[in-house]
Amino acid sequence: MIVRLSSSLCVWFCVLCFIAKSVTWAELRLAEVDRNIDLRSHVAREEATLTFVNDGPGAAFAFLLTPEAKLAAHLAFVGATIKNDDENDDATLAVKETFLEGYKGVAYEVKLPTPLASGEELKVIVEFAFTRTLSPFPTHIVQTERQLVVFQGNHYFYTPYIVSTQLARVRLASKHVESFSKLDSTSKNEDVIEYGPFKDVQPFSYDAMRIHFENNSPFLTVTKFERVIEVSLWGNIAVEETVDLRHSGAVLKGPFSRYDYQRQPDSGISSVRSFKTILPAAAQDVYYRDEIGNISTSNLLVMEDSVEMDVRPRFPLFGGWKTHYYIGYNLPSYEYLYNLGEQYALKMRFVDHVFDDQVIDDLTVKIILPEGAMNIELQPPYPVHKSDQMLHFTYLDTFGRPVIIARKSNLVEQHIQDFVLHYTFNKALMLQEPLLVVGAFCILFLSVIIYVRLDFSITKDPAAETRMRVASLADQIRRLIVKRAALYEPFLEAVTRFKGNRDGAVLTNARRHIETENRTLTAEIAALLSRAKADGTDITEKVTELQKMDAQMRDMVLKAANDADRLVHGKLGRNPYLENERQSSTRRKELAERIDSIVDAL
Repeated sequence: MIVRLSSSLCVWFCVLCFIAKSVTWAELRLAEVDRNIDLRSHVAREEATLTFVNDGPGAAFAFLLTPEAKLAAHLAFVGATIKNDDENDDATLAVKETFLEGYKGVAYEVKLPTPLASGEELKVIVEFAFTRTLSPFPTHIVQTERQLVVFQGNHYFYTPYIVSTQLARVRLASKHVESFSKLDSTSKNEDVIEYGPFKDVQPFSYDAMRIHFENNSPFLTVTKFERVIEVSLWGNIAVEETVDLRHSGAVLKGPFSRYDYQRQPDSGISSVRSFKTILPAAAQDVYYRDEIGNISTSNLLVMEDSVEMDVRPRFPLFGGWKTHYYIGYNLPSYEYLYNLGEQYALKMRFVDHVFDDQVIDDLTVKIILPEGAMNIELQPPYPVHKSDQMLHFTYLDTFGRPVIIARKSNLVEQHIQDFVLHYTFNKALMLQEPLLVVGAFCILFLSVIIYVRLDFSITKDPAAETRMRVASLADQIRRLIVKRAALYEPFLEAVTRFKGNRDGAVLTNARRHIETENRTLTAEIAALLSRAKADGTDITEKVTELQKMDAQMRDMVLKAANDADRLVHGKLGRNPYLENERQSSTRRKELAERIDSIVDAL
């Protein structure tokens, strides 16, 4: 027991010693801060190169970033990287929100890849992106005026650390500046204002910066953005984006003149005629529509690594004006969907490029998975708000397709990153839709078969029954007449053979066969004709006429046989025979055509 207690005390002593040797955030110092503030668009970007020095006795594992509290609502992105010798191998640091006692804003803790030992220094590049920090002033302008904006910030880098020296450069959208705040060591050169260097700046130092300057860049803001991704295991991923777009610059005052807008190049200089949207390189079947229909003014340029779409609204966008449109396209699933057995992983962009320097107020991403997907896990590239899962029904669905919904606000270009969605799917369910189609057609055909064979009438219809009975008799008579007419051609062939081989037995057998079959078929036709007469139909006259014509045909065929027999036995000359055969053949052909026309009319 004493040994165990001694071991526990040793472990706790080592932990306390390690904590004591670790440096708190207050023991770091910023030896140099080099700020670059970019105000050339409607997104205010700040990139600061921070040189940290560890003045504490132990190693430092992280440092803090503390943007000003009044800018917290405008902060869209914060990131940190360490510049390595290889430009393509920069180390991105993990950034997460943390609590800092006594600080009213949101603090961020940045983890270092390796501990910073006592006395060492480290150079880190941090990046901030702020939205809605450039305010139009004046807020309303006429069509021919240029747009002026006001930026308010801090001359100093807002940090909890002591800064030995710092310098700030502000790059503007133009060299036309109405006014700007000044401190010691402030200079302006064309479109760049430089503040500093400042020495020994204390923590959380603040001095108001205000710059009033001209900025005619497109102040476009996506107020609402819905991105729907529908995954199909049959090889396609359908993407549709619904965009509500607003020009958030100075509001247009007065009327809009289309004539001046087209004639004067500087008329409506801050308006937006068109913008470029970048789609994935594999995008196909692209469409661009609004409530009216397809917008044909857009252009599509297929490039090596992307598809560039020139989006041109139906009207130019001035300050305060809005538009609403849809963009959709298809993607091959093999480029974004990976699987191992029944496990699938979808890797796509959470938000894609809408236009340069994009600002999205509210984003909703809906991912529609195949019916039967289970064990769904979404791994977003940054914190998002996940809504409850819902079901989406489309054609051939039975219990619905799962829909994953994620939302995020205040996004900029830095948020164009990939998400990963894991799920499992039983491949046997891929047969569900084909089997449903086959089953549906089988049921349809079976229903039609049953319907046409059932009589759903409440009372009998004698006239309909008579018509059906007569139609059946006519069909039987037609088949017998056709069968009887087919007897004459083989018999005439037998007559031709008889003339060649002079075998009388062949001719006798053929004559006996045709007479027997003709008599039998004629009797059957007569029996059916008597039944048709009982129903009082009009086919009796046609059938009676056919009977007479067949008798004539039979007599002519038998006469042809007799003439051939007389020719063979020398009782008829060759020339008279040929003349009789020519005339008989012509009459037989005419009679056969008359018989066929009447048979077709039955």
